[in-house]
Amino acid sequence: MLLDDLLKKKLIQPPTWLTSNCHFLTIHGSIAYGTNSDTSDFDVYGWAIPKKEIIFPHLNGEIEGFGKQKQRFDQWCQHGILDKEAQQDGRIYDFTVYGIVRFFQLCMENNPNVLETLFTASDCILHITSIANIIRDNRYLFLHKGIIPKLSGYAHSQLKKAASPNKVGKRAERVRQLGWDAKHLSHVVRLALQAEDVLKFHDLDLRKHREHVKAVKRGDISLDEVKKWFNEQEVLLKKLEPESTLPWGPNEPKIKQLLIDCLEHHFGSLEKCVVNLDKDKNTLESIIDLLKSRDYV
Repeated sequence: MLLDDLLKKKLIQPPTWLTSNCHFLTIHGSIAYGTNSDTSDFDVYGWAIPKKEIIFPHLNGEIEGFGKQKQRFDQWCQHGILDKEAQQDGRIYDFTVYGIVRFFQLCMENNPNVLETLFTASDCILHITSIANIIRDNRYLFLHKGIIPKLSGYAHSQLKKAASPNKVGKRAERVRQLGWDAKHLSHVVRLALQAEDVLKFHDLDLRKHREHVKAVKRGDISLDEVKKWFNEQEVLLKKLEPESTLPWGPNEPKIKQLLIDCLEHHFGSLEKCVVNLDKDKNTLESIIDLLKSRDYV
């Protein structure tokens, strides 16, 4: 696995438990969108399962809100990792690896950057376990209309950045030539088209519009043209949103059960960790349904 290789080279410093408990790693960003160039960043997102005592601190005798809080884990990030031995000219990695609980929470909230990792193409996946496959197979469970205002808001922020091109570094010359930042402008188009696809098809196909997005990124489509199109796209999204049969919000009980199932696959029994208050209720409802089906009730 990539993390093991970089750890052996002493290029990364994750928590000691992380590499052996990492269940999913995928390439993110422009490579996942199919809009990358030779100079594109190599962004890697993933998630891991921390020690049981980190997820369930009461196992260490901790009482929430009392005394000194012990170890927690939301995410590990390390950016700008240069592996000179990767490829011919080396490669720079940016890592973001979440704890499984934080990962589930962000996906349930439809955080676009995190939710997209469940929809990356198979050729982007660097590492996946059977537990991660369970989550990937259930990725549509997380998708709801809550993602639409987030995609739209992100698109607006990208449009503002595209129209205010005060850039330095490798993109500065291209920005001066065009008069706008084509990379930021391409994100506007990508995000707005993703929002339309979510409402129409209940899916996030990250590469579906890559040729159009690449044309914007090259500067083939002007800032004014994208502004006009984006205004029309927002009108379309407002029309599509109430018509779409996509859920308005997350099915939290089902997502929670998926999380518990994944943790049980990893740890085994969670008898001392989780109290399933709905178990008896669900059993009773199943018995009542069975009796009704046989005309006993």
